[in-house]
Amino acid sequence: MNPLFAAVLLLCCRYSATGTQEHSDHGCHSQGVRSCGECLAAGPHCAWCAEENFLEVGQHIWERCDTPRALLRRGCPFDRLEDPRGSTVLLKNRKITFHPKGDQRHHRQVTQLQPQSVLLHLRPGEPQSFEIKFKRVDDYPIDLYYLMDLSFSMEDDLPNVKRLGAELMEEMRNITHDFRMGFGAFVDKTVMPYISTAKDMLSNPCKRTEPWPCAPPFTYNHVLSLTANGSLFTELVGVQRISGNLDLPEGGLDALMQAAVCEEQIGWRNVTRLLVFSTDAGFHSAGDGKLGGIVLPNDGKCHLHKNVYTRGNAQGLRSIFPKCAVGALSNNSDNILQIIVEAYNALTSEVVMENSKLPAGYHISYTSRCKDRKPGHSEQGRKCSNISVGDEVSFNVSITAPLCVTASQRPPHIIIKPQGYSEEVEVLLSPICKCSCQKDVVPRSPSCSHGNGSLECGMCRCKEGRVGRLCECHQSESSELCRRDNASQVCSGHGECVCGKCVCRKSSKKPSQAYYGNFCECSDFSCDQYRGLQCGGNGRCVCGLCVCLPAFRGRACECPLGSESCPSRDKQICAGRGDCHCGTCVCHDSRFQGPTCELCPSCPSICTLHRECIFCRAFSLGLDPEECQTRCAHLNLTLVGQAGALATVPPYPGLHKCIEVDAEGCRVHFLLRSGQKEDSVLAHVAFDRECPSGPNVILITAVLSGSIVVLGVSLLLLWKLLTSIHDRREFAHFQRELEQRRWNRRNNPIYKSAVTTTVNPKYKEQ
Repeated sequence: MNPLFAAVLLLCCRYSATGTQEHSDHGCHSQGVRSCGECLAAGPHCAWCAEENFLEVGQHIWERCDTPRALLRRGCPFDRLEDPRGSTVLLKNRKITFHPKGDQRHHRQVTQLQPQSVLLHLRPGEPQSFEIKFKRVDDYPIDLYYLMDLSFSMEDDLPNVKRLGAELMEEMRNITHDFRMGFGAFVDKTVMPYISTAKDMLSNPCKRTEPWPCAPPFTYNHVLSLTANGSLFTELVGVQRISGNLDLPEGGLDALMQAAVCEEQIGWRNVTRLLVFSTDAGFHSAGDGKLGGIVLPNDGKCHLHKNVYTRGNAQGLRSIFPKCAVGALSNNSDNILQIIVEAYNALTSEVVMENSKLPAGYHISYTSRCKDRKPGHSEQGRKCSNISVGDEVSFNVSITAPLCVTASQRPPHIIIKPQGYSEEVEVLLSPICKCSCQKDVVPRSPSCSHGNGSLECGMCRCKEGRVGRLCECHQSESSELCRRDNASQVCSGHGECVCGKCVCRKSSKKPSQAYYGNFCECSDFSCDQYRGLQCGGNGRCVCGLCVCLPAFRGRACECPLGSESCPSRDKQICAGRGDCHCGTCVCHDSRFQGPTCELCPSCPSICTLHRECIFCRAFSLGLDPEECQTRCAHLNLTLVGQAGALATVPPYPGLHKCIEVDAEGCRVHFLLRSGQKEDSVLAHVAFDRECPSGPNVILITAVLSGSIVVLGVSLLLLWKLLTSIHDRREFAHFQRELEQRRWNRRNNPIYKSAVTTTVNPKYKEQ
């Protein structure tokens, strides 16, 4: 099948939308801001106070730059606030027109796009928006240029194209009364290996395949300029002849480029432009020309001499057409008229906005409102589909300028247009990089130390050799006087050296955060912190050091001098196993842990430590009497009856309840606590032990014997059952085999009787 390409090509169809990266917004309150212009560039929310007496002694120039609300709150007069805003000015704004179909007088006044020219005053970082309206107008003029492949494989298509002129002219008049058409043809690049360069093949490339002559090969020939005369189209196309080449791809892209850029020769108008591209093969793309020694890229210019393309052997095309439709031709192209009309309707029913290349740093975005009036964003914001004649759609265009750079002589501009249409919107971009107060500079102002500087936007710009906020000092005055102990930083990095003295930095937003001292070395907000608080909340910061309250010490006043947080449960400091340091127990024995040295995961409990002494003293178990007397002399023992009697013992501090098991398996209940004397232990022991009862031998023997008997009987019954089942299966098997041994003579297929009967044929019964 033959593909046919219908593409709308305009002079600026090579422009494509390119994205830009947004600048990063700087904070207004930045030390890098030195002028009103730099303040505007810091961000769209920044403003400048041009009041001369706005700053106090010790404040810096950059503190004039802040948000408008902050500057007004700090006392800047409203009329001295520099905060310019962006704006949109419509330079040309002809309204969209509509005229009756067939009214030729109004074709030159047709307007489908509004506005036509816009001026944007852009504050850096602040987007500025405007609306573009588009309305598809009825009976809009059309220029159509038919570009055909005349290689030998298109031989059967040429007769139908020769009849195309009058039929297409009649069909297109149903769409518009102002219709013109032209014709051009192409074959291939006229160098090896694309064509044969033999002399006889150059004059007739079809010599070896067909008896009739063909046209010499060519790259592109412009045959007929755009005309409303359909008969002339038929006449000139009728004399065209087929040519030939060697390879399968054709030189169609070279022809497309020339048909697009050679406006004067083709006769293009600023109306709807259609370019019909008809071929049955692919095309040479960029880089294919190297086989023929063609290395230069296409320069995008017209190279027609006497309607013949002259640089087909020197260039290759790299452009891509932004808007096109594709149709499949029949074998002899008899459906070409239908395809052209359908392609035109498809192309004109969609509007896609595009813009020329943006200046560096600029950003653009589109929001569409199509027939359904729903907003479209991102790529969908650039286009609207299914547009019929009379439908109006709109696009909101938002443009953001980057940080100001060196101003150019001519303000930058871009072109915005719908693909496939000649109308466009010119957008002039005027970045706001200067403040209005910069026009009112007072040279040699008395306010700047008797004329040692110019007063600009409330600040002094000192002449050469003068420094200071009011240009009050000579630059020759050494800044070494402002360096502490020959440090590398002037005024400790927290101020400026003015006339040999440090002027420390002050914050207009946080007056408490100020630097002071001869070298601005002191501050009351840079002390050590503890638990997120300066000086732990237990002192105050003086010149970078914490002055603690009487009950605290340490660099961040983190260490309390008292021992209120160290007592353990027995009311001892660190349970008697450590010292209280900065409100925390430091244990003597590394085995003890916890905030009060009471935890010892690897230590035995107090019950386990004294269990042997309890057993030998109360029950004469375990240790021998002599060892018991020696090791357990510290134990002051009190015996009670049962374990329940221990509940009557008062709950002394440090009292431990214990339950231990002796060698006989009995549970012993006792209480332990420290005595009044050092190393003495008071013990209350329940004399009645909880010993488990012995086993019932008779019951155990009876149960065991019964279990053995029951198990034996169960095994015998199971054996008998299995044996019976096995015998029944064997008997059944024996009976089946016995039945098989009994022969039935009537049913035996190989049985033959032993009796033979013979009949006398001559015997006659009387």
